[in-house]
Amino acid sequence: MHLQSKGFKVEKKDVTDNQLSEIKSKYRVPDKLQSCHTAVAQGYVFEGHVPADLILRVLKEKPPIRGLAVPGMPSGSPGMDGRNPQPYEIMAFDKEGGVTVYAKR
Repeated sequence: MHLQSKGFKVEKKDVTDNQLSEIKSKYRVPDKLQSCHTAVAQGYVFEGHVPADLILRVLKEKPPIRGLAVPGMPSGSPGMDGRNPQPYEIMAFDKEGGVTVYAKR
């Protein structure tokens, strides 16, 4: 698992689709950014295949955002390694629902 290999302690919880929707709603992940995984750390939300180095950066710098998201499951993102990696964007979202590009890979 990508995060564990980068030193994160990960607590995995298997949930139903309805429970996952409730979690995304609770943490106000914008609909257009929702993906397959949701993680919460130090009050920030990380949605989808967000690279560990960017999670560490957010946890260190503590920017005024709600979290980061990688919508979908782009080839080349952590855990989606393949023969045809594609460029993708890591999006930041705030408490008001605003979305901006945080990084590109």
